[in-house]
This record gives sequence, C-alpha cells and structure tokens, in this order.
Amino acid sequence: MKTEQDPRVVLAGGTGFLGRALAETLEHKGYDVVILTRDAANYGGPGRAVAWDGETVEEHWVAELEGAKALVNLAGKNVNCRQTAANREEILRSRVVPTETLGDALRLVYRVPEVWVQAGSLAIYGNAGDRICDESGYVPDEYPTDVCVAWEEALGRAIRPEMRWTMLRIGFVLGRDGGALPTLARLAKLGLGGPIGSGKQWISWIHLSDMMRLFVEAIENPAVHGIYNASGLQPVPNAEFMATLRESLGIPFGVPTPAALVKLGAPVIGSDPDLALNGRRGLPVKIHGLGFRFQFHELADALTDLLRPKAREPEPAPERGYVRTFAR
Repeated sequence: MKTEQDPRVVLAGGTGFLGRALAETLEHKGYDVVILTRDAANYGGPGRAVAWDGETVEEHWVAELEGAKALVNLAGKNVNCRQTAANREEILRSRVVPTETLGDALRLVYRVPEVWVQAGSLAIYGNAGDRICDESGYVPDEYPTDVCVAWEEALGRAIRPEMRWTMLRIGFVLGRDGGALPTLARLAKLGLGGPIGSGKQWISWIHLSDMMRLFVEAIENPAVHGIYNASGLQPVPNAEFMATLRESLGIPFGVPTPAALVKLGAPVIGSDPDLALNGRRGLPVKIHGLGFRFQFHELADALTDLLRPKAREPEPAPERGYVRTFAR
C-alpha cells in the first residue's frame, strides 16, 4: 500500500505497452505511480489512474505534479496506422499538444518534479541507410523527422529552467507481450519470416528490460541530462534480425516479403509500410559513456529470453488444518 511518503512518478499517457511495463517496474521499486489517462475509470493496470484529456489543465491532475520525483511523458498516437493526411496530423498533434499542456501545468506548480523524462523516437534520423546515428547525428527535413523535431521543440518550450530533463529517442523495443515482436513471431511460425524488402534496413533494437532500466536511470541518475538514444549496442539489418528470429523459434525457412507487397498490403491492414521498409543504425553513445551497462548485448540472447515459454506459477500450498490421529 502506497503512502504519502513514497516518491511519486507521474506517467502521462502511460496505458500502452511501454507505460504499463514502466508502471509495474516503478511500483516494484517502491514508487507511487500515477497514470494520467483519458479512460481512468476503466484502467486496470499497475499504478493509480487519474483522468486527463491531454489538452486541458485541470487542478485535480496538476496537483499530482506537486513535489513529484519525476514526470514521464509517453503520450502520443500509435504510428502504426494508415498514413493519411488526417492520421499524420493526429500523430503530430497527439505528441505536441500534451507536451505543451504539461508545460502549462508546471507553471502552476510550486515544487516542480525533479526531472522530466520525455519519450522520443530514433525516427528523427530519418531513413538513414548505413549511416551510424549517434546523438549528434544528421536530422533530415522529411516525414516523420519533422514530427520528432516538433515534439522535441515542444519539450524545450515546456520545461521549467530549474528542472533536469531527458529526451529518450527510443528504438525498436522487444517485449514478450507487446510491441511488434509477437506479430513477427507469429508470421515466422507461418513461414513468412524471411527478409522484408531489401533486408538491408537497420533495426536498432532494445530488450524491454533494458528499456525499463534506461527509464529508471533517467529518473534516478542526476547525471542523465539532455538527449539520449534509447537503443541497444548491436543494431542489425532486417535480414539478420529475421534470420535470428527464425533460429530462436526453430523455424528452418522464411518466405521473403518484397517491398512492393509490403506497400500493397500495409494500407489494407491499416499499417504504415515505411515502418518495415525504412531503418536507422542508432547507437546509445551517450548513455553508454555514462557507465550504463546493458543486460542484453546480442539479439539471439534477447530473443531467446523473450520467446521461451513463461515459467508456470507455483501451485499455492494447501491450507494447513488439524489432522486427527487415532492411537491403535
């Protein structure tokens, strides 16, 4: 049971794959976790839900920021959708407006959170080919880079001068129960786990547990300040990723998926073909330089850990009772 003495972390938009995992991680570490969500009444995950709409500054949720250990902003529409003009506008708005709203709220807070941790994306580097993208990497003028730039600029306007802040440019997070990995594993089991498109596009992956440790590092380590790539140490081309995935599942072959087929099929299933066909070779140079050590360096180890069957929960011991014995 949480008390007023427990340090508080406020997660804005914390009901998705990363948000729920982070809320659970922080609860285990003893934090009072507050989830700002549009559907607080129906939220059933870790932490306690508080209603907000991401646009309106209201006293009941602003009060949660007072004296908090950290504010973590994860708000944003899922980019895996049809790339219509309306969806692109909503992707941009769903990132910029909540960030600005949180900034407006902080102007009403006497004791601001110690740190603002902002989720961003490696997509800011564009479709980078073989170019290595560290935190000083080239940022092109194209979609979705322009969305990421607007997102980061909104953070710059929103933070209070006395706050520490961290922008995590997140790569391809591998998780057992969310993200793209479960879908890719199902396709591989159906024999469709071959290279996608050219197979040369880079995948900057990170195991979910390392991603959670990175979030905690950003919250707790005062040396973490500024922009950081949140990806693992060993990005791989798509063809290598798919081959390693097949090997981890014991699948001997996988049918390649030509780029033309990806572009044709993606709109039918409401997806964005660029998510599969574009890539970037991101490296976490800054966080590694601060001494952060990843648990999962090799893709094969990460996939083996995530794809193995879950261990069964132990059966509860039978309740003890009186056993009557009779002397003979």
